[in-house]
Amino acid sequence: MIKIHLSRIMGEQKLKISDVASMTGLHRNGITKLYNEETDGIKFETLEKLCTALNCDISDLLEIKNEEKPPK
Repeated sequence: MIKIHLSRIMGEQKLKISDVASMTGLHRNGITKLYNEETDGIKFETLEKLCTALNCDISDLLEIKNEEKPPK
């Protein structure tokens, strides 16, 4: 599973969704879905815009979390 850390990064930088939309030119609805981790995909262009605007690396924004499997 992929964890999106947009809400944490925005909180650290004291940014609102409207701020990120203005900084990136991305639509508020798309940012909101990423912020709430309710998306099933993201374009490379979107990743690039977010990382540039937030001054972070892709690894700061996204993390692969291993899902715990129940014991057999």
